[in-house]
Amino acid sequence: MNPELLRAAIIAVVVLAALGAIFGLVLAFAAKAFAVEKDPREEAIAGILPGANCGGCGFPGCGGYAAAVAAGKAPVNACAAGGAAVADKIGEIMGVSAGASVKMLAQVHCTGCGQNTKKYDYVGLQDCVAASILPGGGDLGCGFGCLGLGSCEKACPFDAIHVVDGVAKVDEEKCKSCGKCVDTCPKHLISLVPYKTKRHVAITCSSHDKGPDVRKLCENGCIGCTLCAKACPKEAISMVNNLAVIDYDKCIGCGICAQKCPRKLITVDGKVPEPKPQAPKPAAPAAAPKAEEPAKKEEVSAAASGEQNV
Repeated sequence: MNPELLRAAIIAVVVLAALGAIFGLVLAFAAKAFAVEKDPREEAIAGILPGANCGGCGFPGCGGYAAAVAAGKAPVNACAAGGAAVADKIGEIMGVSAGASVKMLAQVHCTGCGQNTKKYDYVGLQDCVAASILPGGGDLGCGFGCLGLGSCEKACPFDAIHVVDGVAKVDEEKCKSCGKCVDTCPKHLISLVPYKTKRHVAITCSSHDKGPDVRKLCENGCIGCTLCAKACPKEAISMVNNLAVIDYDKCIGCGICAQKCPRKLITVDGKVPEPKPQAPKPAAPAAAPKAEEPAKKEEVSAAASGEQNV
């Protein structure tokens, strides 16, 4: 090899190594000089969080939530995936009480019975968002029904929602109320509702059509008959644009509304309760014996007097 070329190569390597060392020292100095001190509580909180990065707390991932809590900008009980146990631990780190938190649950407001009436055959991407762009918001006759193509199922980071028989169903045990399915559904059929009573009552319909139109399109959609609202002892059900809606601040989970619903639409703990058998009517009291007629009494007296004469 040419000695001059070898010398040039060695010099180039040495120069590059020297420049690398100089730049490394400069970066290390800058990192120390401009370092932002991190609250040790932030790292402690991040270590407790489940790491789901679901966004249910309203912050960009678990790291963002930990930083917000440490800075006093977020409550200690906002982690949907961690629940009360994680909230208590974060509260201990922050030196505050986690407070009582109400469990939330994703609720799909559709029974899927509208799948039996369709306007056309959909052939395309198996995605609700794509199908909802088509005329009528999809192929269902009911414009408020679940398209059943599983966009919510794909979005859920906890495998807590699946399409069963054409409609999305929530696994209550797995649901962490992160809200991913709520944001994904193009028909806005899913909402987070409080799960605070011993028995959870749900109205699984979103249709705002009038009763006769609902009957044509769905086997058990809400027809706005108001029987459930009239039967509720706590006035927890109201009619909003032809649809029965539950006020969970008032609902006590008694299930009377489900018993009264003629469409078998309202569920209690995910099931339609069997109607209670009616108590047998009390037997009618026996009729009192009729008094003898005066004429018969006179005949008896006459017969008695005759016997005495004999």
